Amino acid sequence: MSAENLNRRAFLAAGAVGLGASAMIGAAPPRAVGPRRPVVVSSANGLKTVEKAMEMIKAGADPLDAAIAGVAIVEADPADRTVGYGGIPNEDGVVELDAAVMHGPTHGGGAVASLRNIMHPAAVARLVMKRTDHCLLVGEGALRFARMHGFPEENLLTEESRRIWLHWKETNGKDDDRIPPPDDELDDVVREFFGIRKHGTIHCSALDTHGDVGCTTTTSGLFYKIPGRVGDSPILGAGLFLDNEVGSAGSTGRGEANLLNLSSYAIVDNLRRGLAPKDALIEVCKRIVATNRTPRLRDAKGRPNFDVKFYCVTKDGRYAGASLWAGAKMAVHDGDSARLVDCASFYDEKLIEP
Repeated sequence: MSAENLNRRAFLAAGAVGLGASAMIGAAPPRAVGPRRPVVVSSANGLKTVEKAMEMIKAGADPLDAAIAGVAIVEADPADRTVGYGGIPNEDGVVELDAAVMHGPTHGGGAVASLRNIMHPAAVARLVMKRTDHCLLVGEGALRFARMHGFPEENLLTEESRRIWLHWKETNGKDDDRIPPPDDELDDVVREFFGIRKHGTIHCSALDTHGDVGCTTTTSGLFYKIPGRVGDSPILGAGLFLDNEVGSAGSTGRGEANLLNLSSYAIVDNLRRGLAPKDALIEVCKRIVATNRTPRLRDAKGRPNFDVKFYCVTKDGRYAGASLWAGAKMAVHDGDSARLVDCASFYDEKLIEP
């Protein structure tokens, strides 16, 4: 059977469980299940992600394909305002997406940044890895590449996210002549969002039954960002990294801090040097604290006034999550069940945002 027919079967199978066919473009055919115990880890918004990824791994899917299928659920979820469809737009009201992937068996990687109108950027990043000699495509070039490979263009700005953006524009924008509605006339969606500010992104690392790893990070980026801003998510070594002989790691949170410290690469390097998963993550938290010297990014005690969260899984199936500040959780599936578990933290206190 040809690769095209195998992919078609994968699309049909994905559709049967509610996963869009475009998220499966470029997926490999399944192989025989191996003897190893699989593990999938993700950020706290990834409970459905680890369930889907584990289901696919147990059916013989490649670990990267399983991770991409898992995050595709969140990319398509309009209720998650930090990833994909329904993500909060840039300051001009346009949703721009970033994503990256890495594949353990080949040590390949691909990424897209500032991608507009495509719901599943992680799947596009997989094709950058597989079908080009490059690691990163951005902006219009990334969009043209996605269209060429059959990804449909869609308006990613939902009505709810548009109203949230408009309220920000009227209350925090640069135009003094805009008059926001009074508090008692605020839309319920706007009221809830600005009362509960959730900053996100989603990462997923998967260890399959052969001991191979794959990972992806995908995001709509910083809320109301300058058009063209790129964070850590699509940068190999910052938003994610793996070594098939060691393990896989990724991050969410303040992207600039991870870019300045190549955090995910550092985590995998710590694992390579023999550190336990939790210690490997906390060492990188320590590094971010030590290098955060910008006054506006420090609280009255000189500590970071932002958070970053890290996730990793090792070649032998150990895993951990950690953050700068207390209270973070991560999603885990160890082959038996999917659940949220507590992350370790550098500080014992919870973050009080400025």
